[in-house]
Amino acid sequence: MMNHFLFIFLFLCSFQTDSVVEWLTPVDHDFGDLKLNVPATVDFRFKNTSEEAIIIDNVRSTCGCTASEWEEEAIAPGEEGLIKIEYDARKPGFFYKKITVFFSNQRKPEKLSISGFVE
Repeated sequence: MMNHFLFIFLFLCSFQTDSVVEWLTPVDHDFGDLKLNVPATVDFRFKNTSEEAIIIDNVRSTCGCTASEWEEEAIAPGEEGLIKIEYDARKPGFFYKKITVFFSNQRKPEKLSISGFVE
């Protein structure tokens, strides 16, 4: 019987979102058509919705063609933060890149993406 309660508890907990941020911009950005070798940037904005200050621990992308920049200072509850992503556009054709953002006080990382077509 105890195993059933544990299973139900874990099942229900899996639906809870433990996000400490609310994204103020879409989490998927389409650059559209880009010129070859002309880098493009996008700002992903978010708000700290937790009751504690948070820090961006790390931002990772799926390749070296995507660079990230963020402030290392703590973001107070209710305050906004920014992550700047730059795509180098050095390869012609379609691209889709995933960006993973790790926040303090949050177990699961946040997922962002960029896409477009380099002419």
